[in-house]
Amino acid sequence: MSDLTFKIEGEAQTPARIAASAREFIIVVDEPPALGGDDQGANPVEYLLASYAGCINVVAHLTAKELGIKLSGLRIQIEGNINPARLFGKSDEDRAGFKQIEVLFIPETNASQEEIENWIATIKNRCPINDNLANPTPLTFNLIQELVTN
Repeated sequence: MSDLTFKIEGEAQTPARIAASAREFIIVVDEPPALGGDDQGANPVEYLLASYAGCINVVAHLTAKELGIKLSGLRIQIEGNINPARLFGKSDEDRAGFKQIEVLFIPETNASQEEIENWIATIKNRCPINDNLANPTPLTFNLIQELVTN
């Protein structure tokens, strides 16, 4: 199977808000007022957690069907903790990102404990966002400088 490529393009609207386009969708990423924003959308780390939940949801339903697990509902709660000291330039002690992320996976099913454990292992193995969070991913950061004329 050949690779799929996903992309977004964004433009800053304020120092704390960016509007990004993904296909035909506009995603507004902003900060709450306490972090310098106008609260026009979820913040970047909230979107990261939401994208993880979305990916788990898709993979959970796909693999449940493959494994013969009947689902009548699924709730996913995810939380993580971040020390904002590095973000605000106060300290380099802790990392800038999440120290840990906890997933609360709440399926409505009559599957056995063994079936659920196998299912969760399969979800973790096949979820692209889980893979990106659990493993280093090569990143490139390229600059295209636009000249400003006064």
